[in-house]
Amino acid sequence: MVSSTKLKSVDFYRKIPRDLTEASLSGAGLSIVAALFMVFLFGMELSSYLEVNTTTSVIVDKSTDGDFLRIDFNISFPALSCEFASVDVSDVLGTNRLNITKTIRKFPIDPHLRSTGAEFHSGLTLHHINHGEETKEEFPDGAIPLTSGSFESFTHHFPILVVKFNAPWCYWSNRLKPSWEKAANIIKQKYDPETDGRVLLANVDCTEEPALCKRNHIQGYPSIRIFRKGSDLREDHGHHEHESYYGDRDTESIVKMVDGLVAPIHPETHKVALEGISNDTLKNLKKAPVTGGCRVEGYVRVKKVPGNLVISAHSGAHSFDSSQMNMSHVVSHLSFGRMISPRLLTDMKRLLPYLGQSHDRLDGKAFINQHEFGANVTIEHYLQIVKTEVTTRRSGQEHSIIEEYEYTAHSSVAQTYYLPVAKFHFELSPMQILITEDPKSFSHFITNLCAIIGGVFTVAGILDSIFHNTLRLIKKVELGKNI
Repeated sequence: MVSSTKLKSVDFYRKIPRDLTEASLSGAGLSIVAALFMVFLFGMELSSYLEVNTTTSVIVDKSTDGDFLRIDFNISFPALSCEFASVDVSDVLGTNRLNITKTIRKFPIDPHLRSTGAEFHSGLTLHHINHGEETKEEFPDGAIPLTSGSFESFTHHFPILVVKFNAPWCYWSNRLKPSWEKAANIIKQKYDPETDGRVLLANVDCTEEPALCKRNHIQGYPSIRIFRKGSDLREDHGHHEHESYYGDRDTESIVKMVDGLVAPIHPETHKVALEGISNDTLKNLKKAPVTGGCRVEGYVRVKKVPGNLVISAHSGAHSFDSSQMNMSHVVSHLSFGRMISPRLLTDMKRLLPYLGQSHDRLDGKAFINQHEFGANVTIEHYLQIVKTEVTTRRSGQEHSIIEEYEYTAHSSVAQTYYLPVAKFHFELSPMQILITEDPKSFSHFITNLCAIIGGVFTVAGILDSIFHNTLRLIKKVELGKNI
């Protein structure tokens, strides 16, 4: 065994007997200052250890979220009816999806962007509408032409007033005209306006009566509206002013629809019994919009290639007057990829200088067409998207914390010869921003801590020695002079 004497020989900290040491006021003061300085440096080093060094680099995109990108949006159109609002997606690879409905919701709104009703379900308008066989045979006009002056009196006189709002230049209006006039004559014979008085079919020319059509929020031609006298349909303690017909447009279907509406009405009293209306009739009727605006919200998934998200008026059986279309809109929300929750951003405040600055760049902005009516104005947004990823190194390996897509936006207004739209052109950058967090190791912290303690202790000792020897030298000099 190693003797205790030999073991003591390797002692780095040999002790000096207390009787051989001397305490001084200068040494005590310097010791206090050194201790305070150690505490200060310890706090600085601890703060530096707790902070995370962040480095930013630009690298080739190495996305781990697949080949598709999710676009979330909430956009309000004060002058676009939910009847015809369509969300379309296209890209440079040839993808072209029209009128996406599965992940989209539409709510009618007023000019102040307030909701005016429940969600609008457009499923009824998507099926193929039968117009009957085309014919050049002329039928005598059976439908009564209405004007702004006569409209109110007719709606109050007849329990059921079925009105076709049309435009002479519209292909679909002209396609409907033979069936409509033939059906009007049949209905006039079955329910004579003079003796029966329960129903009447009428026409409104929107080129001659633009104010009347605008008041009824007619945006596509032809639009068939059913006006009822009384409170036949009740919903939310109110009544439907009128409904829209979305069924087939051949003569037989129109007559069948009118028969279904008239059946529950007693000829003598003209009182309406809702329970008498057949399901076949009701399924083709939907509450007509009480306002002309629409809020479109939801999400779509697109390929990670340049493409377009387009919101416009669309229908396979209606025509639109492009000069009357106004695509003004307010973007409540538009983002790409998975949204970062506010809670996560709050928990990671250190990332705020790097994240959340432009992933919602268009949010809350309004794009208003100042031209009278619509003036064929398309509003376009050019969006350049770049992915931002935050990683941290733990145990020598990188772990992803947050992935998000930032974007820049440039908007413009341009006149077009085609139907005006709101277009969001997006293009993804092939590069991505990589933010790497490098936490300091505990061993580095301990090393610096030891350096602080040892360094301050050594420097303080040197200063104390210099100060003490200087005082001794001064005393010797004064003693020599006195001798």
